[in-house]
Amino acid sequence: MAYFLQQVINGLQLGFVYALIALGYTMVYGIVRLINFAHGDVFMVGAYLGFYALASWRLPFPLAIAVAMAGCAVLGVFIERVAYKPLRNAPRISALITAMGVSLFLEYFTSLKFVFGPDFRAFPRPFAVATYELGGVTVSNIQIIVFAVATGLMVALTLFVNKTKTGLAMRAVSFDKDTARLMGIDVDGIISITFGVGAALAGAGGVLYGIAYPQINPFMGIMPGLKAFVAAVLGGIGIIPGAMLGALIMGLVEKLTEVYVSSTLRDAVAFGILIVVLLVRPTGLLGKPGREKV
Repeated sequence: MAYFLQQVINGLQLGFVYALIALGYTMVYGIVRLINFAHGDVFMVGAYLGFYALASWRLPFPLAIAVAMAGCAVLGVFIERVAYKPLRNAPRISALITAMGVSLFLEYFTSLKFVFGPDFRAFPRPFAVATYELGGVTVSNIQIIVFAVATGLMVALTLFVNKTKTGLAMRAVSFDKDTARLMGIDVDGIISITFGVGAALAGAGGVLYGIAYPQINPFMGIMPGLKAFVAAVLGGIGIIPGAMLGALIMGLVEKLTEVYVSSTLRDAVAFGILIVVLLVRPTGLLGKPGREKV
């Protein structure tokens, strides 16, 4: 039993990182109905910003997260303004192809030697790893930090969306852009804020991923990004609590599959979940059935 609980904790650690990425997917989709496949690469940029903040600039860990979040927020807004805004009224397939193009550009541009370089880098941990024994289950200070920071950011996002005027405007734009514009809401500005907030969360996720699994490279965002997308679909794309729930389930399923079935099948199981969800409940666990004209 203790071994099982140990794997559950390890799975939750991964799930919390996925949640920070999945929230960006679900927020952007909820506002502009776009699957931003470049989001996983924004997560990668966040990991590198955290790396330089800790290794080169010698900043404290909280400031390293702040730097990663701020840098990724600026990057997210820039991507939206340059790549997606001109296609706001274009067919959705055009925006989807553009998202794939932005993803590839970020991966190969950052792998150039004068940017981040193609080599794997060891992510610095700003403190020594300590472990605590609780009823036969070992919990590390890294896991506690991941749980605490991710939970804090998700609570902050929930309060921001539900308790602030900007959050109310985001919900209004998500419901009906034209009516929101008639009510005086700056729709373009709200969309940019949504991209910025989602990218900031991904940046924080990149730093947490770096300290939990201390090795980074320019292509590290591909699989976590895809799995976070699956998590968002599982919970209900466009629904913030659904993204959180789906990500935690994904982390648990992946880790338990790796331990009890086969490590080579963990990715297959993750994407198998996507197929099952699309076949059985396309709206996700927390989504409501409905029709959408495309």
